[in-house]
Amino acid sequence: MYTGKLVFAQAMDHLPLHTLRRCIQRYNGNRHVKRFSCQDQYRCMAFAQLTYRESLRDIEACLNAQSNKLYHMGIRSRVARSTLAEANEKRDWRIYADFAQSLIQIARRLYADEELGLELDNTVYALDATTIDLCLSVFPWARFRRTRAAVKLHTLLDLRGNIPSFIHISDGKLHDVNVFDLLLPEPGAFYVMDRGYTDFERLHQLHHASAFFVIRAKSNLKFRRIYSHPVDKNSGLRCDQTVALTGFYTAQYYPDRLRRIKYYDAETDKRLVFLTNNFSIPAITITELYRYRWQVELFFKWIKQHLRIKSFFGTSENAVKTQVWIAVSVYVLVAIIKKRLNIQASLYSILQILSVTAFETTSIDQLLTRCDQAISDANFSNQLNLFD
Repeated sequence: MYTGKLVFAQAMDHLPLHTLRRCIQRYNGNRHVKRFSCQDQYRCMAFAQLTYRESLRDIEACLNAQSNKLYHMGIRSRVARSTLAEANEKRDWRIYADFAQSLIQIARRLYADEELGLELDNTVYALDATTIDLCLSVFPWARFRRTRAAVKLHTLLDLRGNIPSFIHISDGKLHDVNVFDLLLPEPGAFYVMDRGYTDFERLHQLHHASAFFVIRAKSNLKFRRIYSHPVDKNSGLRCDQTVALTGFYTAQYYPDRLRRIKYYDAETDKRLVFLTNNFSIPAITITELYRYRWQVELFFKWIKQHLRIKSFFGTSENAVKTQVWIAVSVYVLVAIIKKRLNIQASLYSILQILSVTAFETTSIDQLLTRCDQAISDANFSNQLNLFD
């Protein structure tokens, strides 16, 4: 029987701690800190995410109940909710943002060879945002509307592995299209978006960067048909056209030609119109690319359902961003563990196992491979699964 490290410590071993130390040094995270270091803070917050803790008092009670195991978890000082609250309040959230980005790069390399389900070698991203509602009286810095507060999580999801390659946390007032200004377009990649991102000036910048986009067209779009390509209507396609925009402003913002594809979805009885600047791949592939955009919606639902980002342990902007970034890093960490250990179980099942075995000393590989996939799927078939 394996009697080595705790399961929590084994999970933390998959983290590049040297990178975390560099991030802490970059922002002077441990300046004036005597006992409760930034690494202690990260481990406590990661423990809260993995074991579904609901509050600072909950974290304190659980960890101090196992105080003889804190050292073996990598936590070098006693955990007090006031100390943890102060750390979340004052220590720069960018430490954990940079660390999460480094984990994202590791995960993207691991999942680079994942099959997308389409005959397409390009990188495919889905761009979307989700709103996390807050109480205006408690979070006055996140004013959204007159009586509401909220933060927005803008996410660029790499559909090969469903790993977020870019995340920006803003207040609720930032319009979705403004996130284009923060992106560095990748030549040859596809960016799949809903019609809320319709901004032809910014889309033209993507085009000039040699990137491709697929976006839903608005119903009031003004255009002139230049050429119609033949389509197989049995596949659901209704037209495949080369068009030019004729609106006063849109023609100036996007003077080049666009590809307009109309598709009838028999399952939902809807007619969908797509615009793209790619003229080489089949029209039906464009429609399938947009169907894959639903993965980013599942990502948002998954992290809201299984990670602690809807109830916050602090009320300041720094505390909220710290918690969100650590939650993202834990999500990516579990995805890394799944890939490195070649685990077939769903991400949900892995989280459930880690949550109830954090203080055990069984081998994490043995724990996860013991999870029977058939039983897991039968028990949790109603749960969101990003890795089917």
